[in-house]
Amino acid sequence: MAKQVADVSARGTGQVTWLPGFVLLSAIWGSSFVLIRVAVDAGVAPLWVALARCLFGAAALCGVCAVQRASMPRDLRTWGHAAVVGLLLNAAPFTLFAYGETHVSSVLAGVWNATTPLTTLVFVLLLVPQENPTVRRMIGLLIGFGGVLVVLGVWHGVGGGVLVGSLACLGATTCYGAGFAYTRRFFSGRTESAAALTTMQLTCATAQLALGAVLFGSVPEWPGVTAVGSLVLLGAVGTGLAFLLNLRVIRAAGSTIASTVTYVTPLWSTALGAILLAEPVGWNTVLGGALVIAGVLFARSAR
Repeated sequence: MAKQVADVSARGTGQVTWLPGFVLLSAIWGSSFVLIRVAVDAGVAPLWVALARCLFGAAALCGVCAVQRASMPRDLRTWGHAAVVGLLLNAAPFTLFAYGETHVSSVLAGVWNATTPLTTLVFVLLLVPQENPTVRRMIGLLIGFGGVLVVLGVWHGVGGGVLVGSLACLGATTCYGAGFAYTRRFFSGRTESAAALTTMQLTCATAQLALGAVLFGSVPEWPGVTAVGSLVLLGAVGTGLAFLLNLRVIRAAGSTIASTVTYVTPLWSTALGAILLAEPVGWNTVLGGALVIAGVLFARSAR
C-alpha cells in the first residue's frame, strides 16, 4: 500500500512539474500564427521571418544564460546535435510555415500544425524505443486530432489554391516530428541546463538561416513598426522562451506527450480570434476543446 501511495504521489508530482509549462507553451505557440501572418502580410519574406525568430530568440536566451551563469558546452558532439535539432525544430519548419502562410490562412496553418504528434509517433518508433507508442497513447492522439478537426469545422471544406501552402505546412510538421524524437533521443538528456542547450539550438539555427539569407535572400525593406514588433515578440517569447519550455516538457513528459501541445494551440488561436477580432465561437469550438483535452489526458494517463 505504501508503495502504491508513493507511486501515485510521484506521478502527481511529475504532472505538476510539466503541466504548467505545457499550458503556457500552448498559449505562446497558439498566438504565433497571428504574429507570422502580420509579418508576411507586411512583405517580410519567409526566410527572413524565420531568421528574425531565431535571432531574437537566441538573444533572449543569451540573457537567460547570463542571469543563470550557464556556460555553453565546448564539446563538438553536443554542438553537432544542437545543429541537427536547430535545423529540424527551427530553421526548416519556421521557413516552411512562414511560406505556407503566404498561401493559406493562419487558421489552416494551425490545423496542419496539429498533425505534429502523428509525425512524431513515426520518428519515435525509429529513434526512441523506450517511448513505446502504446495503443492507449495512439488512441489518445487520435481523439485529440479529432478534437482539432471539430474545433476548426473542417467539414466546411478547404478552398482552392491552398495545395502548395498545405504541403509546406505538412513539411514543417514532419520536421517537428523528427525534431521532437531526435531531441529526446540525443539532446534533452544531456547534463547541461535547458537554457544552455536551447541557446545552442537557436544559435545554430540562426547561423543556418543567416547563411541561407546570404545565398538565397535579398535584403528586406523596412516593414513597419507593427511587423518588426511582431517579429521581436515572435522571436523572444514565441521562440526563445517557448523552446526553453519545450525542452523542459520533453525532459519531464517525453517527446510524444510534448508534441501534443500542438493539439491545444488551436484553442488559444480561436480564443484570441474571438477576443481580438470578434470572431464567433460556435458549438464545435466547445466540443472540440473538450475532445482535445480528453485526448491529451488519455494519452498521458497510466490507466
